[in-house]
Amino acid sequence: MFESKYGKTLTIGLVVLIAIVIGVLIFFTVDYIRNSNINNEASSAVDRFQEENRQGRNNQSDNQNTNQDIQLNILEENVISSGSTGSDNTFKYKGFPVAGTIQIPKINLEYPVLEELTKAALEVSVVKDVGPGLNQIGNTVIVGHDSRNGVFFSNNKNLSEGDEIYITDKTGTKLKYIIYKIYTTTPEDSSHMERDTKGKREVTLSTCSDNSKSRLIICAAES
Repeated sequence: MFESKYGKTLTIGLVVLIAIVIGVLIFFTVDYIRNSNINNEASSAVDRFQEENRQGRNNQSDNQNTNQDIQLNILEENVISSGSTGSDNTFKYKGFPVAGTIQIPKINLEYPVLEELTKAALEVSVVKDVGPGLNQIGNTVIVGHDSRNGVFFSNNKNLSEGDEIYITDKTGTKLKYIIYKIYTTTPEDSSHMERDTKGKREVTLSTCSDNSKSRLIICAAES
């Protein structure tokens, strides 16, 4: 009788253990698929953004060649009617205006850089914080979550000095930046936001680390 009770308890224990293992596997599988979808969607958006910029530059060049002998007032009307600079044609990612894109080959990162820093925007992609703007002279800060799951800036901790960062802006200009400094600091430290770049173009990547107790700061300058 004792052996029967023991066997029954063991069976129940094994069933519970198997259920837990299956639950954990399902959780990680769903999480992996979700994160893969986030990265794939972001990568596709980067491709679309850059392709639209290429098409826009080609159309602008064609228009200039076609209209070079037309009177100035007619040329201006054509430019205005094209809407190439109108707000209606602003590229958006999941409803948020895009300032450009960031690509970091070493960690296979490709994301749109959203224009306006909000809590909602940070849940969707990486976001431009302070500075003159992407590929502008000075220091532009880009912030993103470290979700420890492979999305956004989760893998920034794997970067090293000398690694490359590519930034594409709204004009379609793509520039290469080289990481020259990596450090951690407190959440209250804002010294990385404003610094003298001596007339150079720089970007700074900022993300939380150690359960938001510190910040990982990565500084890069145009190559």
